Amino acid sequence: MKKIGLFYATKTEKTSWVAEKIEKEFGKDKIDVVPIEQAWQNDFSAYDRFIVGASTWYDGELPTYWDELIPELRTMDLKGKKVAIFGLGDQVRYPENFADGIGLLAEVFEGDGAILVGCTSPEGYTFERSRALRDSKWCGLVIDLDNQSEQAEKRIKEWCVQIKEEFK
Repeated sequence: MKKIGLFYATKTEKTSWVAEKIEKEFGKDKIDVVPIEQAWQNDFSAYDRFIVGASTWYDGELPTYWDELIPELRTMDLKGKKVAIFGLGDQVRYPENFADGIGLLAEVFEGDGAILVGCTSPEGYTFERSRALRDSKWCGLVIDLDNQSEQAEKRIKEWCVQIKEEFK
C-alpha cells in the first residue's frame, strides 16, 4: 500500500485523539501526519490516498483552518485519488446539523474528482439532519465523543479495516 497523508488539526483535542487512533491502526510507517493548520495545495498533491478529519463547529460549519484552505482545494485536480473522511459531532446538542463537516469536506473533494471511500452506516445515531448523509450512509466515519465515547474505538478500528481494503 502506498503512503497515506493524514490531514487534521493537530491542535484540536478530540480530532487529534481520533486521528492518533487511526494512525495507530495503520502504523506510523504507512501514514504521514500533515497538520491542516500548515497544509497547502501541494501537500495534497503529494499523495494518492488521504484521510482527512474535522469536527463540525456551531451550526454545521467547518473549523476556520479548513475554511481557509477550501478555496485552494477547489482549484485542484484530484481525479483518481482516494479520500476517506472522518469527523466529529454532537448529536444531542446539534441534531439538526450533526456531523455536517464531513459532508462539506466530501463535497469539496468529490468536486475536485477524488473518489470517496469509507462510507459507514448511520445505525445507532439519533439526529434530525446531516449533510454527511448520502443514500442512507455517512460519507465517512462519524464519531460523537460527547455522547457515544464508549463506541468510538470500535468504530475507528472497523473503519480502518474497511478503508485499508478500499485504498487498495
